[in-house]
Amino acid sequence: MAKVSVTINSRKYQIACDDGQEAHLTRLGAYVDKRVSQLVAAVGQVGDSRLLVMASLLVADELSDTYSELDVLRDSDAGGTAPMEDDKTLNERIKNLALRIEDIAKDLEQS
Repeated sequence: MAKVSVTINSRKYQIACDDGQEAHLTRLGAYVDKRVSQLVAAVGQVGDSRLLVMASLLVADELSDTYSELDVLRDSDAGGTAPMEDDKTLNERIKNLALRIEDIAKDLEQS
C-alpha cells in the first residue's frame, strides 16, 4: 500500500492508496485544494470542516450534473435526440450554481 501527501488549504494530509494510484490521488487532492481555495476567496477562512463540507457539496453537484449529462448522451445513443445546450442555457446554469454557492456561504456565515 502506497502513501501520498496531499495539501488542502495549506495543510498536509498523508493518504494511503493502492499501489499505482499515487498520481491519480495527487490529481484529486490538487482538484479539491483548488475548489477549497476558490471557496476561501469567496467566503474567507470559515474553518477546515466547513470548507471541506462546502467543497464536497460543490464536487457532488458537479458529479450530479455530469451524470445527468451522461444520461442524456446515453439516451441520444439509443435513438433519441440530445438537446444541445446553447450559451443562454449554459449561462443560466452557471448563474444558478453561483447563487447556490452564495446561499451556502451565507448559511455558513450565519451559523
